[in-house]
Amino acid sequence: MLELVNLHKTFMPGTANEVRALQGVSLTIQPGTFAVLIGSNGSGKSTLLNAVAGSFAPDAGTIRLNGCDLTRLPEHRRAARIGRVFQNPFAGTAAEMSIAENLALAMHRGKHRSLRPALTRNARTQMADRIRELKMDLENRLDNPIGTLSGGQRQALTLLMATWTRPDLLLLDEHTAALDPKSAAKVTALTQSIVQREKLTTLMVTHSMQQAVDMSDRIIMMHRGAIVQDYRDEHKQRIRIPDLMAAFDRLARRELFDESVADLLKSQYA
Repeated sequence: MLELVNLHKTFMPGTANEVRALQGVSLTIQPGTFAVLIGSNGSGKSTLLNAVAGSFAPDAGTIRLNGCDLTRLPEHRRAARIGRVFQNPFAGTAAEMSIAENLALAMHRGKHRSLRPALTRNARTQMADRIRELKMDLENRLDNPIGTLSGGQRQALTLLMATWTRPDLLLLDEHTAALDPKSAAKVTALTQSIVQREKLTTLMVTHSMQQAVDMSDRIIMMHRGAIVQDYRDEHKQRIRIPDLMAAFDRLARRELFDESVADLLKSQYA
């Protein structure tokens, strides 16, 4: 279970460029839940994911995963518990290393290191079997540099690497946004298959309302660093894309109203 309690994060505080990226975010995600974060640019979605991953420490608040306090734990110490796939297909792999070498790193993530060979015959057989499930004809190319693959192939392998040791939490940061439609559809289907089979607790950021409706058990909408809508259970089952678009429209109208009032007050007291 992921528990976020009153998370705050401000970038460049006290300057003209101050950004209050998280403003008291509290959220509990039950084990096995596929939760999706949606919101406009700058709403705090990726900031929240980065806080959970350990890319930076929050200014205040607590992050717990399965009862373990991660709040001040550095990112590399969370690797054994958290799998992550980035938007950029090239961010999660080492381009000059082979497919097998990249997978070997994933197989031993978070484990005690030793001088024993990582690429044993048994390990390579296991890799080929797992890669065959991708149906991308990569199982006989284990010695190819992973940098020679297409973005879709590389993102599929990154997803496989992130879930190889069944993490306590899977973070997906717009992981299909940079792919062409055909590759995006393949990676989306692979994501659903792995998450459902392994019953992974998952937190995904997306701008695709179709993905939000089709893939998730729960949809969380953010705005200005706060959670403004939380669709779950029966409410989530009834939600449709037009409902989400209407919610965005209401936020936009409220934003415009707030700005108009602020401008009016400024003009009165200028």
